[in-house]
Amino acid sequence: MSDIKRIGVIGTGVITSAVVEGIAGDGHRITVSERSTEKAARLAGMFENVTIADNQRVLDQSDIVFLGLMAEAAPAILQELTFRADQAIITVMAGASLAEVADMVAPARAAAIMMPFPGVARGGSPIMMQGDVALVESLFAPRNTVFALKDAAEMQAYLCAQAVLSPAARMVADAANWLAQRVDDPAQGEAFLRTLVASSLADQATGPLIDALNTPGGYNQRLRQHMEAAGMGRDLAEGLNKLEG
Repeated sequence: MSDIKRIGVIGTGVITSAVVEGIAGDGHRITVSERSTEKAARLAGMFENVTIADNQRVLDQSDIVFLGLMAEAAPAILQELTFRADQAIITVMAGASLAEVADMVAPARAAAIMMPFPGVARGGSPIMMQGDVALVESLFAPRNTVFALKDAAEMQAYLCAQAVLSPAARMVADAANWLAQRVDDPAQGEAFLRTLVASSLADQATGPLIDALNTPGGYNQRLRQHMEAAGMGRDLAEGLNKLEG
């Protein structure tokens, strides 16, 4: 089939493993590096079209290459490898800009930098990216939503803002723990809260949702106002500013 691609993965960590799981079902010929032995073996065991090789053979057998190395280790590893001019490189390395990756992989083309989440393995996940939108969408859309960013500054801002996920999860967990002390089925209570938050945010923008939940004297309004008065918005902004540096 014309849409079957030869794809390589150097650095098989949590995110690149999820990437492989998310695209392997499309039949691509995928070669993963052997350095992360356990993860590579698991992927090869899951999919007949996934094989394992050393880093140079990964490159030799691939036209599209994902880089999932630690940014500080990447220069030393990549300088020992030979890239081809006809290769497109997609980096998922946090801490290395697309321009920096371009220097590491020449003469190959640094096509895109993308920051997926583990949910990319199942689909339905957001993907932040900068660079060749068509290439990234050809691999991950429409089962995932690709958010194209214009430059490195936007990528940095998105990386900071996405960190709201952890405190949001912490807030739901704390509410679930509070609820667990008052109901017969704590697991059901947490599942209810997760479904409530996920479905509500998926269906509409935050502004209209807050307005819809702003019934005077209602539970949602009262709790939000209490938390705002306690400095929730201020503390969040301060935390994001610190991440931005």
